[in-house]
Amino acid sequence: MNGNRKIEEKAHYDKLAKEWYEKHKSEKDWQTDIEEYDINLFLSYHYFKKLIEKHVKPGIKTLDYGCGHGMHAILPAKLGADVYGIDISEESLKIARERASHENVSEKIKFIQMDGEQITFEDNFFDIVFDAGTFSSVDVNKALPEIKRVLKPDGILIGIETFGHNPLANLKRWLNKKSGYRTEWAATHIFKNKDLGVTSQYFKVIETNFFHLFSMFIFPFRKLPGGKQIFKFIDRIDSAIFMKIPLIKKMAFKIVFVFQKP
Repeated sequence: MNGNRKIEEKAHYDKLAKEWYEKHKSEKDWQTDIEEYDINLFLSYHYFKKLIEKHVKPGIKTLDYGCGHGMHAILPAKLGADVYGIDISEESLKIARERASHENVSEKIKFIQMDGEQITFEDNFFDIVFDAGTFSSVDVNKALPEIKRVLKPDGILIGIETFGHNPLANLKRWLNKKSGYRTEWAATHIFKNKDLGVTSQYFKVIETNFFHLFSMFIFPFRKLPGGKQIFKFIDRIDSAIFMKIPLIKKMAFKIVFVFQKP
């Protein structure tokens, strides 16, 4: 991983974290991610949450890989896991620690500044690794061997990633890059089918699920009266019908997956 790119990524996410915190610090319940999306609207994140609830047991060790400001570390901690969160952005980790304190789970989570391609935990340390959109910010060819190394035998990787084949979604990502919400690397390394192929070199694929197609045309209007309800309705139709069609699901906005260490 290029050292200059790491510096750029860290500076980028430090900046976004500071801006986000200034906007949300007075709120008691932080519900939006770094791009101001309310993840509770998305069926993909509901499914990701169900996978966490299904697989997390009290006392197991879990890694929130690229934890950002800690949104996805809270639930495993409340389910009784010993949670470790790593991220390159110390400003994001400051928010994560405050979030854990707000949620009364500080004693169950350790947030550590760390390069996701050079994980310092020992071999076979974790039962589960969670990835919530980090793969676009790393070199998966370097990250996946490290994730495999720190997972116990038969340990699992549960992830939710933006999928990179829809041209309209890619236009939005290009605009995000221009507006400063994405770095050049992240905008051009969205998870794709080829990355699924790379992943299968290190892990056994247990399941892949695809979400959001026509609902994303409604998403920009979600703040209008009735917008959220219409979005949720179309989102359910997407999942029930269109995401079952192989030729169409490639155009999905999100992919949720479970991989197992062989």
